Amino acid sequence: MTLNYQKKLNLCLLKVVIVTSILTIGVTVNVNGQTSIPLYSGNIPNSKKTPADYMEYINRWGTAEKVSVPTLTPYLLEKGTMHTAMLVIPGGGYANVAVALEGNQIAIALNKIGVEAFVLKYRLPNDNTMDDKSIGPLQDAQTALMLIRQNAKRWNIDTTKIGVIGFSAGGHLASTLGTHFDKPVIQPPANISLRPDFMALIYPVITMGALTHYGSRVSLLGKDPSPQLIDLYSNEKQVTAKSPPTFLVQAEDDRTVPVQNSLIFYEALLQNKVSAELHIYPSGGHGFGLKNAKISWLDRLKDWLIIYGWLKEQ
Repeated sequence: MTLNYQKKLNLCLLKVVIVTSILTIGVTVNVNGQTSIPLYSGNIPNSKKTPADYMEYINRWGTAEKVSVPTLTPYLLEKGTMHTAMLVIPGGGYANVAVALEGNQIAIALNKIGVEAFVLKYRLPNDNTMDDKSIGPLQDAQTALMLIRQNAKRWNIDTTKIGVIGFSAGGHLASTLGTHFDKPVIQPPANISLRPDFMALIYPVITMGALTHYGSRVSLLGKDPSPQLIDLYSNEKQVTAKSPPTFLVQAEDDRTVPVQNSLIFYEALLQNKVSAELHIYPSGGHGFGLKNAKISWLDRLKDWLIIYGWLKEQ
């Protein structure tokens, strides 16, 4: 970690506003999870005044553009049982957030297998809206995980069964959450862990090196990032023995994110003796969400969750 990066991080840590309860922000959550919760009460950390022309909107593909106010949308199950939960992080190359294909649709599918889901619409890294754009999305992911843990009793969640699932660039953010939990960019209470209990990474961007998705790297780190910053966000280099068990899915013919991203992360997990399951399908391309008929990865994920005790067989 460079000295300049640490200085920026320290400034951001001072600005973080901790949301300790859903009651603090006064939002009623519907059982069907249609109400979004703002992540922060008051000022958003690491933010500049949003320019007048930087207005969030949903494009024709159902993805959110120009996101500067992050939210969390819960998809809750019935009360009375302590549930497994997953933070859902859509992709979009750090240039938009695919809230429909890789967010809401995924949350509904997770509900059907008995998992509560929380869709994160994170801030898109932008020099005009952030002091340090490289840490903005991670601040939101860490805050979202913290909120889920803080409200676990209220939402009937087993605090030992809180995972994360991420797609494409959202897979990069999810893997950053799972490998940078000991490098917090927020200030959680001492009793709140920022480590997900498990990860599911679906056609993920992993590295910021030669095999990266270049657009994601430019959006997050800029056109000329330092070697130190590249290494910091090349998450195959951040795996340790404490990294969460991981489920990986990718198609061999992915022309957007090289399939080697999943392979090198899987290898890093094995080297550190972290349990992992990898599914490489011969076809499917990129960005298939749940819709590729040739890939039934959700069934395999359900099996994996049951085998390791994170989900009860229905």
